[in-house]
Amino acid sequence: MSRRGRSTSGRLPLVLLLPALIGLAFLLIPLIGLLAKAPWSTLPAKLHSADVWQALRLSLVCATSATAVCLVLGVPLAWLLARGGLPGRSVIRAFVTVPLVLPPVVGGVALLLVLGRRGLVGQYLDSWFGISLPFTTAGVIVAEAFVAMPFLVISVEGALRAADPRYEEAAATLGAGRWTTFRRVTLPSIAPGIVAGTVLCWARALGEFGATITFAGNFPGRTTTMPLAVYLALETDPDVAVVLSLVLLLVSVVVLASLRERWISGLQ
Repeated sequence: MSRRGRSTSGRLPLVLLLPALIGLAFLLIPLIGLLAKAPWSTLPAKLHSADVWQALRLSLVCATSATAVCLVLGVPLAWLLARGGLPGRSVIRAFVTVPLVLPPVVGGVALLLVLGRRGLVGQYLDSWFGISLPFTTAGVIVAEAFVAMPFLVISVEGALRAADPRYEEAAATLGAGRWTTFRRVTLPSIAPGIVAGTVLCWARALGEFGATITFAGNFPGRTTTMPLAVYLALETDPDVAVVLSLVLLLVSVVVLASLRERWISGLQ
């Protein structure tokens, strides 16, 4: 590219610069306000609070468990969407990605209607096996997995579509079965997509609020995750709410920083 082309492309018209700066301020000022209002002098004491660690521990356990569920179910689902050749794949994909745009509270209501003690499936889980998911820690995991799984599926499906199928075809011609080809060839080739989807899935599960409070309730030590603890603390101890918000903000920044190189390489 010529010097003139580079200099022209580097200019930003004022009509674009002004709204861009306003948009940047709109996104940054609330975060700056959170940092400015943080109780830095009492932060160590707040972090060592039993309520904070209880919510943090429960959030980490539930988000990790939900991510494990999403990996077990989501990777095969992504493969089905990318390579399955099923009729009506676009419709299936639309339903898979609905939780991305569905209000989480609606997702929680849907889970209650299906997995509640009188739900379509929950009534049989309760009467046959004595399993009741709503308002339990397991219910938190289910709610988080429901909301977070599309992030994993989309990432893995994109990686599968971008992978070169000739390697799988070569493995098949050498006598490898479908499972062996998937395990030894396909999975290593899409590993970056799985890692990116897993991280996004985990971060989304960690920050889930609407479906969790609707399906699992808010019981300290059992279903009160960090987002729910923030909501409660705003009414009783705003400083604790700010501390919990800072922890979630730090996790979000770490997640985005860890995926930055993959996003940049994907755009090039």
